[in-house]
Amino acid sequence: MIGRIRRYFNDLEDRQRIAIALAKGARMAARRIDPGDPASWEFAAFSQNGEDGVLDVLRSQLRECNRTFLEIGASDGIDNNTAWLAIAEKYGGLMIEGDARKSARARRLLPGYALAIDCVAMFVTRASATDIAARALHADPDVCSLDIDGNDYHIAAALLDAGLRPKIWVVEYNAAFGPERRVSVVYDDAFDFTAAHPSQLYYGVSIAGWRALFAQRGYRFVSVERNGVNAFFVDPACFAPAFLDGIRGLDYAENRFQLHKFRAPWSEQFQRIADLPLIEI
Repeated sequence: MIGRIRRYFNDLEDRQRIAIALAKGARMAARRIDPGDPASWEFAAFSQNGEDGVLDVLRSQLRECNRTFLEIGASDGIDNNTAWLAIAEKYGGLMIEGDARKSARARRLLPGYALAIDCVAMFVTRASATDIAARALHADPDVCSLDIDGNDYHIAAALLDAGLRPKIWVVEYNAAFGPERRVSVVYDDAFDFTAAHPSQLYYGVSIAGWRALFAQRGYRFVSVERNGVNAFFVDPACFAPAFLDGIRGLDYAENRFQLHKFRAPWSEQFQRIADLPLIEI
């Protein structure tokens, strides 16, 4: 009984969150865009930072679209990088979330707003990459978002090895590693950044590490967003060269949340975790 009441009020709250996000998103088309400056593309409706706006511009420049996505680390289906695609644009896709309660919340709500969305509760490991690639609606979804605060580098590499070839990637980077260090945390099937170190700064991969991985796989770097959380990469075969050549992306930005939390730049943040194991990329 208590569980049903809780779900009822959660659903009311979630519908209100969706209404607010859609209202915000209605203003996205009014922003002034410089095709060469990704900072001008940024806009947040459902996303936490400017991801919705950046993805909007990149999708508009795709030579061909299949209107599908994959998101790993999808939270409750609302507060993520693909909710706009699912709810406002009616894309089909796969939302994967390691927290079973959040995934159930998404599974309960999204069918009323979206057409072809699968919400899967799964803690993703390298071993599950093949299954994820097989479950994706297309091997080359228009968008793949990866934000799991941990094994991100290892999972992205495993997905690519499994044959997945997204046209656009949006991935979280760890700004505490700095702009030049090419590193990732060591792989651990059960990685949990909240337990890995008291600072919660030991997670993920550096921006230079991401650039190395995606360059090896034939992708092109676009930009990071100004809050210093996400980076964007594209398959150049899916875009006109003139568009990509004209982009003046931001190579690195401090994570604003971490800067505020620690009142210290990335170099001082890194000293807190400098003695922990890292792999060179």
